[in-house]
Amino acid sequence: MSDAFPLWDPRQYNRFEAQRDRAAFDLLVRLPEDLDPAEIWDLGCGTGQHAALLKRRHPNARVYGLDSSAAMLEQARALSADVDWSVGDIATWAPDRPADLILANASLQWLPDHTALFAHLAGALTPGGLLAVQMPMAWETCHHTIMRETAAEGPWASVLTGVDTIAPLLPAEAYYEALAPLCDDIDIWSTTYLHVLTGENAVLEWMKGTALRPYLTALAGDAALREAFLTALSLRLSEAFPRRRDGATFLPFPRLFLVAQRR
Repeated sequence: MSDAFPLWDPRQYNRFEAQRDRAAFDLLVRLPEDLDPAEIWDLGCGTGQHAALLKRRHPNARVYGLDSSAAMLEQARALSADVDWSVGDIATWAPDRPADLILANASLQWLPDHTALFAHLAGALTPGGLLAVQMPMAWETCHHTIMRETAAEGPWASVLTGVDTIAPLLPAEAYYEALAPLCDDIDIWSTTYLHVLTGENAVLEWMKGTALRPYLTALAGDAALREAFLTALSLRLSEAFPRRRDGATFLPFPRLFLVAQRR
């Protein structure tokens, strides 16, 4: 991540904390029970809950949390966890010492050139060190398709043209190939969650916490245009994801997981 990345809103992101955390915990439970790391990095740590959890789990380890958003890290520091928080760019990250565990939960999908990126991350591990990654497989989903189509239409299109959002992930086999020169025990799997969201415009509110941040940042200087775009997007999302009589809205959401050990 870099300074060009969108402005993040910790409060909006955390509105669906329980649903977002499910994937992180599903990743963390796949780590070996006998793992005894000395150096842990949480890349794209956000508001810091997972870095703080890793510090509680491994109290003798040095734990670092890296994120591009100062606003997110302000909340992380409020956790009063013994974690070294820093603003930084995952794309240019290089630790002073090799890491025993690198966690990247829902962060790497914002970065380009995953073949080179994953080889770089594997190279930053100690022998026997672990890379644990979770990434949304969101680009192909219905709600992301609607978002891109809406952004390309209407009076806001000229402002949003060229604004980067997440890109499609590589095939699972490509991540294996990127890691295989340095890693053994490469475990890759995917899961589709059926998130049951509540409240008005639930899918729009979900997207305002993550996927829409680049567009909302680009439109921040024109409140009327921003609201017009959100209104148009909300109408299309409400048609595609109707609210049930019980008040729930279903959002199917696929995610890719990866755990690899440096040989």
